[in-house]
Amino acid sequence: MITTKIAQRFKNAINAFNAVSLNEDTDILLNWLGIDKNSKNISEITYYTCLKMLSETLAKLPLKYYQDTEKGRIRAEPNKTYDVLANRPNRYMTPSTFWGTVELNRNHYGNAYVLMRKAPVKSGRYVVGEELQDLWIMPSKNVEVLVDDKGIFNGKGEIYYQYSDEYSGQIYIYKSDDVMHFKSFFTYNGIKGKSVKEILEDSINGALESQKFMNNLYRQGLTASMAMQYTGDLDETKIEKLQNKYGKFLTGSKNAGKIVPVPIGLQLTPLNVSLVDAQFFELKKYSALQIAGAMGIKPNQINNYEKSSYANSETQQLAFLVDTMLYILKQYEEEINYKVHGYEKRIEGYLYKFNEKAILRTDSKTQMENLSKGVNNGIYMPNEARGYLDLPYDENGNQLIVNGNYIPLSMVGKQYTKGSDNNE
Repeated sequence: MITTKIAQRFKNAINAFNAVSLNEDTDILLNWLGIDKNSKNISEITYYTCLKMLSETLAKLPLKYYQDTEKGRIRAEPNKTYDVLANRPNRYMTPSTFWGTVELNRNHYGNAYVLMRKAPVKSGRYVVGEELQDLWIMPSKNVEVLVDDKGIFNGKGEIYYQYSDEYSGQIYIYKSDDVMHFKSFFTYNGIKGKSVKEILEDSINGALESQKFMNNLYRQGLTASMAMQYTGDLDETKIEKLQNKYGKFLTGSKNAGKIVPVPIGLQLTPLNVSLVDAQFFELKKYSALQIAGAMGIKPNQINNYEKSSYANSETQQLAFLVDTMLYILKQYEEEINYKVHGYEKRIEGYLYKFNEKAILRTDSKTQMENLSKGVNNGIYMPNEARGYLDLPYDENGNQLIVNGNYIPLSMVGKQYTKGSDNNE
């Protein structure tokens, strides 16, 4: 049941958005969505690439609504809840943006929290249930998971979520049934997840420092420091003047390749550090593979093709689905189906499922061959195959067809038995 405080919180947030131009101050929107643009970890390219890959992969997958029946799984009749989940979670976000942002929070913070606004469903004067109205992402850094082991909220042993609104300063407490909680794979108690960036803090920081070193090297025109040798003795004032004078010639990419005038008695000796000798690139590559491996990303997905090729990239894509995404998708589906559906709906076999086949689409020739085999062998009905190709249904396409030469396995050999009816 939606409370007045919850409604007021969203009203305040919407008013805050309308009161300021998002082009001038996007921090308000980013913070409210749970994205910290000042995070140093996101600026590390491998870490950023992994976040992008996982978020976009989930955002690509359409959410479908099914029902398990005695005759198998069928597409269920769409309703208001399905419209919210699959078409418009809230007035500001498309499903792609919404689920991609949830996955970004889950990976970066270890936990993602989605508040479900519900409204009562009435039959006459009586309330007979609740209906999902919209979904809102709560910033992960502002949410705390509370276990009520003392029965303070009249539910001993229950889990609650405390949200601190940094703009209004108010604190809200939500029941577990009103919040969808998506955790990372790394959790000690099954209640709260731990982020990969915490586990790989040293590796990510090392990668950041190496990236910073390369950026500084480029800014200096790919030149290292130099030793200045001169005859005689100089006081501190003259040394500082020499440093300032030649510093202008020796630093900055705009000075790369220019001639440096050196007077008689003065010699400049470069103090070059070989990146190859220091195994800089090998260490940087090793750090990148560590980060990618911890997040379930395959080497080819971070453009490392040393041990792979275009020919086996499709196989690696399938491995990515099996090894990484199936666990993530299963967690999302289980949380959505439990929190959105009541007990009766679950018993009746209603469920939401992401269509993982969307990331396994092949070239048009292979796709046509697979669909043709499926239709010819009675696996797909013609209209189902046409649906995969976004073609309109045919009135005669809702039946399974097979080759006329096929016979049941139990009848193999009977045609050779004397006196048998071959037409049977």
